[in-house]
Amino acid sequence: MKTNLVLKNAAFAATGILMLLSSACKKETNPEVNKVETTTTKRTDALGASGPKSVCYVEVNYADIRNVGNYKLTTGEQLFDIGIIFAANINYNTSTQTAELYFNQQVSNVLTNRNTYIQPLQDRGIKVLLSILGNHQGAGICNFPNQAAAQAFAQQLANAVNTYNLDGIDFDDEYANYGANGTGQPNASSFVYLVTALRQLLPNKIISFYYYGPAASRLSYNGVTVGSKINYSWNAMYGTYSVPSVPGLSAANLGPAAIDIQATSSATAASLATQTVNNNYGIYLTYNLPNNDVHTYLSSFSNNLYGKATVYDTSLGTGVRFFADVNYAGYGTGIIPKGNYTLSQLQKFGFENDWASSIKIPSGWTVTMYANDNFTGQSWTLTSNNTNFVGLSPNANDAVSSIKIQ
Repeated sequence: MKTNLVLKNAAFAATGILMLLSSACKKETNPEVNKVETTTTKRTDALGASGPKSVCYVEVNYADIRNVGNYKLTTGEQLFDIGIIFAANINYNTSTQTAELYFNQQVSNVLTNRNTYIQPLQDRGIKVLLSILGNHQGAGICNFPNQAAAQAFAQQLANAVNTYNLDGIDFDDEYANYGANGTGQPNASSFVYLVTALRQLLPNKIISFYYYGPAASRLSYNGVTVGSKINYSWNAMYGTYSVPSVPGLSAANLGPAAIDIQATSSATAASLATQTVNNNYGIYLTYNLPNNDVHTYLSSFSNNLYGKATVYDTSLGTGVRFFADVNYAGYGTGIIPKGNYTLSQLQKFGFENDWASSIKIPSGWTVTMYANDNFTGQSWTLTSNNTNFVGLSPNANDAVSSIKIQ
């Protein structure tokens, strides 16, 4: 059993979202189970390594989210693909009888100082999500009374993602205390309405579900499944292996293994990693990354996931970054240093074939892009940032397969 840790509260306001009393709580066990399906399938490999995607929750009330980016495999690739800020809250406004998104002081600090805490991770190619859970006030993801209420809260979440340039939202159905303040009990439509609205607002962002609580048995309504709207779901019981029952999500989008870095033994972490690989699941979930160097512990599962140990490296480095969309938007690769890269080598940095639309290049560097693998076909030479490959002659948008960086 995991313990319940109630953390500090703070009162303040921030851009476009009222931020008052809030608390983030440590995760617990005893999930309720059931249904789901996916429309948007993201890459399932770890950044630069063949194997499951590594996901890491960080309790930002006492740990630095940037530490997610300090762990690499011995061959240089990042260990973690996704870092999750744990956690923002759903509060209940008794005057308006509506749910409100709240951040405590520590979460607000990370978000409002995104260039300090979030951008360094994204520069490494790591996706940063914001976890959302209840706050003991009766409001949660499972009791929106109607579609309009769910859509209104989805808009608050989308505003936060867009304001702080996050990569998505993680849902966690804990600590709602359904029924408090006269709120309703969980209903069948709430979570489906919420993720449907959020997917419409954020069509290209990640939406994940921590498989836990009443939401885990309320994943389908009126022919629509949560699984058709989200990207990933993972087991919520640390130190165990249990496949989330989410119809519509393939094995590549599910994480049956979950560990608490500060509580799960290295032997168990290694065993769960082996099961994940042997059963072809695409996610390996970790929680509670501390500020101190724990690369030896992390190697216990990275060796089994990727055949490589983990090292601790705080240097960011300099290099080229490609982006899926124009104006440096959408998915971004990790930092690519000087060298010649075939498609398979580029994929180690999160690059995809015929996919890039913009690029950031360090001052004084030269990048030659090729339409075909192995440095063949049409080529384009760039010596500075380019916001839109459509403007190149000929059009290079979604056409690059190999590169040389000097």
